[in-house]
Parts: sequence; C-alpha cells; structure tokens
Amino acid sequence: MAAPAAGGAAATRPAPPVSRRSVTGTRRAVAAGFLLPALVLLGALVVYPIGYSVYRSFFDRAGSGFAGLDNYVEIFTDDTILTAVRNNAIWVVLAPTVATALGLIFAVLTERVRWGTAFKLIVFMPMAISMLAAGIIFRLVYEQDPDRGVANAVWVGVHDTFAESAVYPRARPLPVHPLEAAGGGAFVTKEPVRAGTPVELPLIGVAPADMPADARPAKAPERSGDGVAGTAWLDFTRGGGGTPNTVDARELGLKGLTVEAVRDGKVVATATAAADGTFFLPREADGAHLRLPGSNFREQYNGVDWLGPTLVTPAIIGSYVWMWAGFAMVLIAAGLASLPRELLEAARVDGASEWQVFRRVTVPLLAPVLAVVLVTLMINVLKIFDLVFIIAPGSVQDDANVLALQLYRSSFGTDAHLGVGSAISVLLLLLVIPVMFFNIRRIRKEGRR
Repeated sequence: MAAPAAGGAAATRPAPPVSRRSVTGTRRAVAAGFLLPALVLLGALVVYPIGYSVYRSFFDRAGSGFAGLDNYVEIFTDDTILTAVRNNAIWVVLAPTVATALGLIFAVLTERVRWGTAFKLIVFMPMAISMLAAGIIFRLVYEQDPDRGVANAVWVGVHDTFAESAVYPRARPLPVHPLEAAGGGAFVTKEPVRAGTPVELPLIGVAPADMPADARPAKAPERSGDGVAGTAWLDFTRGGGGTPNTVDARELGLKGLTVEAVRDGKVVATATAAADGTFFLPREADGAHLRLPGSNFREQYNGVDWLGPTLVTPAIIGSYVWMWAGFAMVLIAAGLASLPRELLEAARVDGASEWQVFRRVTVPLLAPVLAVVLVTLMINVLKIFDLVFIIAPGSVQDDANVLALQLYRSSFGTDAHLGVGSAISVLLLLLVIPVMFFNIRRIRKEGRR
C-alpha cells in the first residue's frame, strides 16, 4: 500500500517552473536589456523626429498658430514645389530604370570577356566617390565652354567633323568699304570686278589671337592678266597706325576665307585665300560681283547647354547613373553567377537564340535580384539632394528642383517656412513607405521559399 501512495504523491507534485527563453536560448529579460539602448536611440533619432515633423506640419511659419492642412495645400499649389514633385517623379521612373538596365547589360556582357573583372572594377569605381565630389566633377563636365567642359568638347568635335566650322566668326567690313551686306550674313562687292584689276577685301572684327597660327603678312594684289586677283586681310594694326582699306606691313592675310564670283545669282567661280590673303579667280569672274559667303562668318558652334532649363534634370540623372550603374552591375552579376547553367544550356539545345535565352530565361530568373536593385535605387533617388544642389547653377535650380532640395530650401533658406518644410518631409516619408512595404513583403516571400 505504501508504494501506490508514494506514486500518487509523485503524480500530484507540481512541475518545476519553465524558464522562458528565446529561440536562441537567451532569456527575454537579457535580450530586452541588450535591445533597450538601440530602442532608445531609435526613438530619439527616428520616431521622435518623425512625430515632431508631423506635428509641426500643421502649424504656421512661426509655429505658434494652427494652420491645419494649409501647408499640405501649398505643396500642391506652389509652382516651385510642384516642379520638385514632377522632377522627383521623373527621377524615380528614369534613374533606377536606366541604372538597372545598364547594370544588367554590363553584367551579362562581362561574363563573356576575359577582362570582365577589370571592366567591373572600372564601372564600380565611381561608387567610391562621394556625391559631393561627383557633383563637382560633373559641374565641370557640363561646362558650356568646350575648352573646359568635356561633354561639349566631345559634342563640338563630333559636330565639326560633319559640319564645317566658320573661319572668321563675327568678321565684318568697315562702314567705308568696297563691300556691302548681303543676305544670310554674306558680304558682296558694291561694284563688279574686272580682269587685270586687283581687288582688295579688307575686314575687321577678328581678334589677332583668333587668327590662324600660320597666317602670313598680307600682300597687295598683283595684276593677273585675264583673271581676277585680290587680297583679303585683317585691316587692323596692333598698337595703332595703319591706313584703312590699305594693306599695311603688319596686317595679316585672312587664310582660308572663301571668295565666290557671282553673276546673275549664280556662282561662276570660287577661290580660297592663301596664308598671305591672296586669291585668284579665272576669267569667268570678269564682270561678276565677288561674294564672301555667310559660312565664313557664322558664330562658332559651342555645343549644347547641358545645364540649361531644358536639359538640366536629364544631365544630373546622367551623373547619377554614372555613379550607380556599377552598384547595379555588381548585384546583378552576383545573381547571374548563381543561375543554374543547365537551364541556359537546355534552352540553347532546344534551338533558342542568345537573345531568346536572355529574354525568356535569364531575365525571369534574375527577377528577384532586379527587384532588389530597382527598389534600392528608387528609395535612394527619392532623397537625392547633393547632385542637384551642386551641379545645377543657381539660375536653373528651380527647374532642377527635387523634394529633398526643396525641403532644405523651405526649412533653412532665406525665406524659411518650417511648416511647409515639415509637410514636405512627411510627403517624402509617405512616398517611401509603399516602396519599403513592397521590399519587406518581397523579403518575407523569399524567406518562406
């Protein structure tokens, strides 16, 4: 009988308390103690500023009067802020898409070349440069002067390869002169020229420093028998002196100037001035008028106004893509390296072309990686500030304006309005939340797989 009693007592004995531990085996109190400093910092540096910004956005400029939704209404009625909203939309759509597309192309192509690693290193290198430094670099790249701006130096070089540049832009005759203005910026002689009678064509308006390096002192024209000879020269003497409409010893010939003989509206002969300015036309020029065509005098092509109101936003986006295409390339290349090669080879065996393999196999398999890159860049461009602030000149900052820059200007500018600045910061937060929600949802979905 004793045994059953002991057994019954043991059966009714309460179980010992179970210590609550986390998945990793750490007591929750200890875990909370370690997390507390981080939570305090998170509250002080994130939660409180967000809460105060929302609170401040409902007050007026001074912060003493309740303004309701007036600050939010101003965001969508003020032209400057509306421009910032529109530009932010352009940034979010264009910059991540172009950077991701370039990263995908680079990642795929570098897999097939020997020097792929070196190329990846070069493309990724701009990521080591700060936004400030990149902005300064591209401010110089986009300089209007082709002698300073790389972009316009290349553009002007390409343009001048296919379109002949003017020889003497802004050159013109003196008021008392044998030439008179004609249509299209050309000049024509007032009287017909005659064979055997030398012709003098003096011009002014060319800086001596802009003269060709191989220009020689002008020579007075000589008689030419049954043809027409003449001299075209810069009628300007350094240091003063000289006689107008007369070749002087220190005056240079207009080398390369085109001279045409025109009769009844048709060009009957053409000549080009030599280094000393002399030219010769055959006897067909006898009795014709001499014309200096406008192509001699048109303004020099100075390229594109990259930082003008029209192109400033695409130009700044170009600098952003230069920096972040390498980031996209590295992430996509890592995803590409993990693709099952047997699927690609099976598609090729089935007769798919390389383009079909890329479009129907590679890109769908890389979709999760491409989504990560796109979402990361979208979040990044929503807060873009440095490049716009540095690259855009003051005269076009309103045209290149974005929300982060407008937030700075509204909060700390000369006409600061902290209520509007807080409203813009809340708007930026609301724009980021959907992107963050999509990213978190995608990460959880990937984790369940």
